[in-house]
Amino acid sequence: MQSKRHYLFKLALCALGALSCATGYAFIEQSAQADNNGINPHPVHLMLPPTAPLSAVAQLGKSLFFDPMLSGSGKQSCASCHDPKHGYNPPNALTVQPGGAHMKEAAFRPPPSLAYLYRQMPFSIGPDANDTDVPVNLNTVAASTRNDPRKNKSAGTTPATVPMVPQGGLFWDGRVDSLQRQAILPILNPVEMANNSIDDVAKKLANSRYSQSFAQLFGPGILHDAPQLVDEAMFAIGRFEIEDSSFHPFTSKYDAWLQGQARLTPHEMRGLTLFNDPNKGNCAACHISQPTRDGLPPLFTDTQYEALGVPRNPELAPNKDPQFYDLGLCGPLRKDLASQTQYCGMFLTPTLRNVDRRAVLFHNGVYRNLTQVLDFYNLRSVTPEKIYPRDASGKLALYNDIPVAYQKNVDTTDAPFNRHVGDAPALTSQEIQDIIAFLHTLDDGYSSK
Repeated sequence: MQSKRHYLFKLALCALGALSCATGYAFIEQSAQADNNGINPHPVHLMLPPTAPLSAVAQLGKSLFFDPMLSGSGKQSCASCHDPKHGYNPPNALTVQPGGAHMKEAAFRPPPSLAYLYRQMPFSIGPDANDTDVPVNLNTVAASTRNDPRKNKSAGTTPATVPMVPQGGLFWDGRVDSLQRQAILPILNPVEMANNSIDDVAKKLANSRYSQSFAQLFGPGILHDAPQLVDEAMFAIGRFEIEDSSFHPFTSKYDAWLQGQARLTPHEMRGLTLFNDPNKGNCAACHISQPTRDGLPPLFTDTQYEALGVPRNPELAPNKDPQFYDLGLCGPLRKDLASQTQYCGMFLTPTLRNVDRRAVLFHNGVYRNLTQVLDFYNLRSVTPEKIYPRDASGKLALYNDIPVAYQKNVDTTDAPFNRHVGDAPALTSQEIQDIIAFLHTLDDGYSSK
């Protein structure tokens, strides 16, 4: 069973003196104490990324990011799937984006956002990176959490051992560790930008209007070294994503509220409290809402992986084959963890910043709006017949996008998934709308005027 670290665990650490009680669960209590005007009673100074003119390499990367010349079709750029006007999410309501040499192919996952990746760590499986700055006596903590129904997410470990957590990496399955590497895979993917080889990409670059810039930045020999030329081009795109503040602006209403510069409405304030409450929405267990202890603004993801058991999306072409399954960390795109079946069905937890600028949600795009997403979390365990279809025999097809052999990986431990069939849902319809009102405060571009 995979289970999730949550705020009750941090509360236990507070009691042991291992974690400052000004953070963790205490943040939930503080967030509920805003005055009647919706002002944060405990404003913080956020350590935001520096803003400066783009370097010459990043300027080159920006041009490449928006240029369809890099695609096999000549019609698709990085920005075609990652539109800055939509928080670097897809710009349309298609479940997956068209691609290929003639723009007639389609992948089987919606593109994730490219925003807020500047602090993403390389993929690893090990102790929870979100607790690595906490001086913990592991023997004492293991004893303190033995009766906690939501111990750390720990694939293949017992409660008394150090939790081993998949975390970091890029794409839905964490299969690359750098923005440079992230940029090249779509360029070579036959159902995306559809170049046949590195050499083909290099020829386009060497014969493009950027050739002089490459020679000036990396030396004239770069134009005759195909692998190095493509590497430097992808490096430039990565530098653009790191240096340009539009990828991590932190200009949401919630960022302003954290700093005492905005008022949340009662609707939004109730939503924040429900979002943080481990017995209600419990969203903040995975989508961390508090600043780090040194003032870095929250990314609204713990960058970890979870098997949620979202229903199968029949719109995806590969799903026409009943034997096909997208298993995330253990395939089909990622190959190195295929034998690690305890990770089958696990996908990266995405940021919730600008989430309502996405038209399709989850790794398979099965849901179209935030109400559907919250209904899934709220009803999956208590009325699963409202979430999953029935098979030809009339039997409920529970967790129908994960093979039966791996369904034990699905999270049934974390609230609200720890409820049982027939229990009352964790959230009322009004509370769901309150949480959605709060999620709207995570959109960048807020102005008090």
